[in-house]
Amino acid sequence: NAALAHYSPSNGSSRTLSAGEMYLFDTGGQYLDGTTDITRTVHWGEPTPLQKEAYTRVLMGNIDLSRLVFPSNTAGRTVESFARRALWDIGLNYGHGTGHGIGNFLSVHEWPVGFQSNNVPLEAGMFTSIEPGYYRDGEFGIRIEDIALVVEAQTESAEKPFLTFELVSLVPYDRNLIDLSLLSPEQIRYLNSHYERIRAHVGPELRRQRLEEAYEWLQESTQP
Repeated sequence: NAALAHYSPSNGSSRTLSAGEMYLFDTGGQYLDGTTDITRTVHWGEPTPLQKEAYTRVLMGNIDLSRLVFPSNTAGRTVESFARRALWDIGLNYGHGTGHGIGNFLSVHEWPVGFQSNNVPLEAGMFTSIEPGYYRDGEFGIRIEDIALVVEAQTESAEKPFLTFELVSLVPYDRNLIDLSLLSPEQIRYLNSHYERIRAHVGPELRRQRLEEAYEWLQESTQP
């Protein structure tokens, strides 16, 4: 059912889960210290070559936009194509927005931050989602959504401030769906650095809560 980018469940469309399909989890909650909106796509069996390549290219787009360094007051629309480039390279695309503002205990989709033509320029301190995807009608859907904080980038020249993103969604990606041969060395280094942050922040909290099974899953899922 996730082959539809904006699917709404109904009693007539429910199906039994199996290990032979892709699953898309669009999750979130509202807490006193913030709002979450995180999407992950997983496959518990043997993905097809197309599923694996499409997922990897969606992940590449997520990484390319997340690690981008750009001038301050740049409109989100100007950098949005970085999330689509890896898909465009093989003639694929997605028909939804690349991200939206995230409210602090407010709206899950908070205007005017985001990557559409009517969004305001990006500034340090803004929270936005970064969520490229790919959908094949009747077959499968992929989306990888993280929440990112806009921060000042450390650049060699200090003439004018530049910006970048810092991911605050500390959730691993599905190793079963990643084709490492498609990733560049820079993308792999970024992924390893992100996984180190996940281990450092989430691991001790899982241990504090005595969630040993979740801790072991985290360690396995964040291996270099």
